[in-house]
Amino acid sequence: MRPPYSRTLFELLREQAERFPQRPAAICGERAATYRDLADGAGRVATALRARGIGRGNRVGILVNNRLEWLEACFGVAALGAVAVPFSTWSKPGELAYLLADSEIAALIAVDGFGGQDFAAALAEIEPTTPRLRLIVMLGGELRPGWIGYDEFRAGAEPLGRLAPGDGASAADDALILYTSGSSARPKAVRLQHFGIIENGFNIGERMELAPDDLVLLAPPLFWAYGACNALPATLSHGAALVLQERFEPGGWIALVERHRCTAVYTLPSITGAVLRHSDFRRERVASLRTGLMIGSPEEVRIAAEELGAADICNIYGSTEIYGNSCVTPCGWPLDRRMAGQGPPLPGVTLRIVDPDSGRALPEGETGALEVAGYVTPGYCGASAAHNAAAFTAPDFTTDRYFRTGDLGFIDEGGFHFVARDADIIKRAGINVSPAEIEALLLLHPAVAQAAVVGAASGERGEAIVAFVVAKQAAQISSDDLRAHCRALASSYKVPDRIEVRAALPVTETGKLFRRALREEAEKLTAG
Repeated sequence: MRPPYSRTLFELLREQAERFPQRPAAICGERAATYRDLADGAGRVATALRARGIGRGNRVGILVNNRLEWLEACFGVAALGAVAVPFSTWSKPGELAYLLADSEIAALIAVDGFGGQDFAAALAEIEPTTPRLRLIVMLGGELRPGWIGYDEFRAGAEPLGRLAPGDGASAADDALILYTSGSSARPKAVRLQHFGIIENGFNIGERMELAPDDLVLLAPPLFWAYGACNALPATLSHGAALVLQERFEPGGWIALVERHRCTAVYTLPSITGAVLRHSDFRRERVASLRTGLMIGSPEEVRIAAEELGAADICNIYGSTEIYGNSCVTPCGWPLDRRMAGQGPPLPGVTLRIVDPDSGRALPEGETGALEVAGYVTPGYCGASAAHNAAAFTAPDFTTDRYFRTGDLGFIDEGGFHFVARDADIIKRAGINVSPAEIEALLLLHPAVAQAAVVGAASGERGEAIVAFVVAKQAAQISSDDLRAHCRALASSYKVPDRIEVRAALPVTETGKLFRRALREEAEKLTAG
């Protein structure tokens, strides 16, 4: 498909509104917005913000769940050259206080509450401690003194006209700051630029072969990179429609696919598993699915393709710091090839594998630490700027500037093959063991729906291998059966020392496997 000409987010929206004015851009619940509607609404938000002194370089927080107002706010902020800072709607008051202070936002657009969280009450307590925050626009609930309701805020403004050069955004300006959890105690603030979001997002959509007739279902939150700098630009740069689920629930997910005839999905092992186990799941209800993106092991990619029915699902590798994805398998590859790895780098992306200790570049096929250049964040900001020196190989604007991903893998003619997070590698009796490899073994058992493997301290042996599994619906499994299964397929040092059967695996608020919680449980199990 022809790539868009625009290199800033609001101009992208305007461009698509001219090309596809009556096509749906986003659907959420009973509400839908065409490209023209969304451009109009975002322009009104921009005008209202500008009237209150928000402009280029200011930061505007967005504390809203998956809904049309999130999109209006994000594009409206971007139109002014201001920076949108989406916050997690799972934030507790203490976490929210840190985010508001660290981000230095001048304005906040927030929902009054979501998922049991009373944001209005929390903000009333936090606001006096954040002197930079001079405007709060609230969606729903009772307004406190000085706050303004979103509908009133938006309705009182005209669509944004053309801004003079220098007043609006430029391609190299920060468009988003996304807070991502990781190895640090506090979430890290990742800067992402307009041009990178659009260009890399378009290339992601090309690997899925998206077209204007596609409807892309997004259940993971927009405040996560999987949404904001992946699903959103991949979909809108192709003139397709984004179908938002306000919060993932498997029955509702199935109903959305069936109702809107969704053709693409952004899924995770936890989402795929919950959908397949749900009593309402039948293949004919999701028969419209064709493609999408999947994070997971080879077997989990196969399950999404063959059991869920998204036959052309793409395997991916990425992180927030590298604009969501840097590797995506073309959807037209045979399934076994898509299962085998995360695919070639996207256009404009360069990968290299180095020795983790010496930094020496390693040859093709040899496992080492992955470094990425090209579409890479210009750096962390706020308190997490302290991580910049360790995260990059060189200062910004230099030819040898690579992002150190912290992941291990290798590169061959099929592209990148993820092995493990460096921190997740299990060191068992002097041998490095990849949790992903053992998880893949366990998933080959016909009764296993999900598997997660971690290491736990085990005296002189180094670390014990502890596996947690979830059985398929109505299936019966035992740890002895699973250990025998692993012994039959792999070397003895890869057989888990302990296997625990669970009803579900812990996940983070964005649906990723919560390995830290499993490691803590494994340590308790082996200590006992």
